[in-house]
Amino acid sequence: MNQEERTVRFDHTLQVEAYRFEGIMQKFPNHFHEYYVIGFIEHGKRKLTCKNKDYIIGTGDVIFFNPFDTHACESINNETLDYRCLNINADIMKKVAEEITGQEFIPSFTSPVVYQCEHSSTLHKLHQMVMDERSDLEKEETFYFLLEQLIEAYSLPHEQMKEQKTPTQAVEHLCTYLKTHYSESIKLDDLAKIVKLNKYSLLRSFTRTLGITPYRYLQTIRINQAKKRLERGLKPIDAALDSGFIDQSHFSHFFKEFIGLTPGQYQKIFDKS
Repeated sequence: MNQEERTVRFDHTLQVEAYRFEGIMQKFPNHFHEYYVIGFIEHGKRKLTCKNKDYIIGTGDVIFFNPFDTHACESINNETLDYRCLNINADIMKKVAEEITGQEFIPSFTSPVVYQCEHSSTLHKLHQMVMDERSDLEKEETFYFLLEQLIEAYSLPHEQMKEQKTPTQAVEHLCTYLKTHYSESIKLDDLAKIVKLNKYSLLRSFTRTLGITPYRYLQTIRINQAKKRLERGLKPIDAALDSGFIDQSHFSHFFKEFIGLTPGQYQKIFDKS
C-alpha cells in the first residue's frame, strides 16, 4: 500500500487554500466549514454524507460544500483516496460572484455531488497551478472562468435564494450563543435553559435542523476559530486555549480529525519566510 501524502498551499493572489491528499484512508466525522469547498476525486471511492443524505462518490466526481453544510465521509472496502480541493472564503466567493453576475449575492450550490463532472479537468488544472505556486495571468483567468461556469451550472439562481428554509428561532439562538461563547465551558443544561426546552427536545431539534449535534457544532466553531489564530502566527498551544480547547493534545486530535492536517502542517502554508 502506498504511503499517504498530504500537501497544502495557500494562494495569496486568489486568497484560496488548496489541499491534495494522496493514499488516505482517514474517516472524517460529521462537521462543517465556514468556507466553500470545491473538490474532486482523483482516484478511489467514498461514502459521503451531506446534510443527512448519503452519496457514493468516486473517480471523476466533483463535490461542493457551501459554508455550514454538514458533511462526513469514510472509506469503502478500505480503499484509499486521492483527493484535491479548493477552500474559498465566503467573502471572496461573494466578491467574485458579484463581479461575475453583477448582482450582490452569495452562491448556494444545490447538490454536494456532480457525478463525472465535465468541469473536473479545468478544476484539476487550476488546482495544479496553485500547487505549483504559479503567479501568472492564466491562473487568475482560469479561476474566474471556472467559477463562472460552476455558479451558472450548479448554484441556486439568485432570485430563488430567499426561498431557502431557515432554522427555527431556537436553533438560530443556540447557534448564535455557541459562536459567541465558544471559548467557554458549555453544558447541555446551559443550552436548555437558554431556549427553554428539555435537553432531549433541544438535541433532537438541533440535530434534525442542522444535521449535526450541538457538541460537534461547538467543536467545529472552535476549530475554525483556531485556524484563524494559526493564520495570524499564534503558537498552536495559544490557538488551542484561546479557542476553548482544554489542552494542545485535545486540540491536535480534533484538528487532524476535522481538517486532515496537524495544526503545524496547516500553519506552515501561511509562513511567507
